[in-house]
Amino acid sequence: MLTGWNVAILGGDARQIEMIRKLSEWDASLHLVGFDQLDYGFTGANHIDMDDEEVEKFDVVILPVAGTDENGNIDSIFSNQQMVLDEDWVTRTKDECIFLTGIANNYLIDLLDKTDRRMVPLLSRDDVAIYNSVPTVEGAIMMVIQNTDFTIHSSRVHVLGLGRVGMSVARAFHGLGAKVHVGVRKPAHYARVQEMGLVPFYLNNLEKNAENSDIMINTIPAPIINASVIRKMPSHTFILDLASKPGGTDFRYAEKRGIKAIIAPSLPGIVAPKTAGRILANTVSQILKDYKRKDGESK
Repeated sequence: MLTGWNVAILGGDARQIEMIRKLSEWDASLHLVGFDQLDYGFTGANHIDMDDEEVEKFDVVILPVAGTDENGNIDSIFSNQQMVLDEDWVTRTKDECIFLTGIANNYLIDLLDKTDRRMVPLLSRDDVAIYNSVPTVEGAIMMVIQNTDFTIHSSRVHVLGLGRVGMSVARAFHGLGAKVHVGVRKPAHYARVQEMGLVPFYLNNLEKNAENSDIMINTIPAPIINASVIRKMPSHTFILDLASKPGGTDFRYAEKRGIKAIIAPSLPGIVAPKTAGRILANTVSQILKDYKRKDGESK
């Protein structure tokens, strides 16, 4: 139970709805900012504005998965009000206030460091990434089916990166009968791909491998699918970029060449927001239960 915790949820998307439900069930005191256009309310939740005096009570602030932009702006699909996280606002929270975000950019890192507030980037946690890989894989399969005119079975699929998402994607497409090749940088990852029964290649040979690709799925947040790689691809190749924005694909050149390329960094929130929200809620609950006050006692 989270009785006694004052938790603020600032903006976000459908994932936050499930988080609100779960945190309310666990008896947290909820303060919602940026949910004024919801078609339904939440019993016991307190709807407030950014400049409300309630800010001084917050033990926890939960930001959207995307965090903020580089100017501190917070997005919400449930409100048109402008929400900005700045130094003045943060310093109004309790000194021991915990800020939870999906992704932490330079603005957010600098702001919370300057104001001496604790930050937890949820998507950097192994448990969240592994749980999220399931809806990510399902979403990737859906998008490939929607954007190609051939079956996944027997297709030549190139997965770039063998991280937590890359491994799950490669395994799933292999299970559907695709001929999966995985691009890696490390010898250990090369060996792991072979152990999985897939075809490994080193990313410095990506151009050559692109010549025989029907589907290319990128999980690496770096400019890796560049013009030189795209130039080698067959015209029917479909690129699905799962890396965080701006992705790792030269989308301008792909469009120029007539190669269909889509960036989809938040598939869990698109294809399974309820599941994705539950994953985040469970993680938030565990973080708060594990958190110790400065006096050494649990809250």
